[in-house]
Amino acid sequence: MSAADPVDQARAWLAAQTGQPGVAPADSARPVRSTRRVSVGPNQPGSAQSGPSGPARPIRPGPADPGEDADPESVARTIALRKLAAQARTRQELDQALRKKNVPEEAVAAVLDRLEEVGLVDDRAFAQDWVSSRQQRRHLSRSALRRELQAKGIDREHLDEALAAVDSDDELDAARALASKKAATMRSLEPMVRDRRLAGALARRGFGSGIISTVLDELRQDER
Repeated sequence: MSAADPVDQARAWLAAQTGQPGVAPADSARPVRSTRRVSVGPNQPGSAQSGPSGPARPIRPGPADPGEDADPESVARTIALRKLAAQARTRQELDQALRKKNVPEEAVAAVLDRLEEVGLVDDRAFAQDWVSSRQQRRHLSRSALRRELQAKGIDREHLDEALAAVDSDDELDAARALASKKAATMRSLEPMVRDRRLAGALARRGFGSGIISTVLDELRQDER
C-alpha cells in the first residue's frame, strides 16, 4: 500500500461526515484561533473588529468547542483524519498530535488501533515511501534517512526493511547528485574552498568519509 492510499481514504471519510472533502465537522475538533488583534468597542464587547483600511466588521464565531461532554474517541478520530487527509502520518505523529489536544490516553489508543486496522495508519508503508521519496529528491544517505524515521517513531523492523531498498550504489548516486547540484553554485570559488564546502554539505546529509572522498575525486577528474 502506498502512502497516497491512506490520504485518499481519510479525505473520503471526512467527506462522508461533512459533505465537504477534507473538512472536519465543526463541532468535532478544537478550532485554530486567530492571533490577529481585535478592537472591541466599550458598548459592544466582542462584536466587531476594525482595521486600518476600512470600517469595523462583525466578528464571525468560529466552530463550536467540543466541550467537556464531547465523546473523546469522536474528537480523536476527527483530529486524526484531518491530519491524514493532509498527508500520511506515522502512529507516533498522530499520537503526539492527539495528546497535545488533551485527548485521553484510552481514546488515543482505541482510535489509532482502529486506524491501523483499516489501513489508514501504516508505518511499514510510510517508511518505504519516505525512503524512496527522500532519497531521490533530497539525496539523503541511509544514516540520515534512519534518523528521520526514528524521529517519526518507526520501529526497527520496518526501518531496516525500508532502508534495505537503498544499496551502496544508490547511496553513491545520491551523493553524486547532491555534489553536482551544489558544485554548480560554486563555480566562482577556489577548488580547495569548493571542496571543503562540498564535503561539509555531504557530511550534513549523512554521507561517510569514503563516499565523500570518492565523489570529490570524481569531480576533480571531470574538470581535467
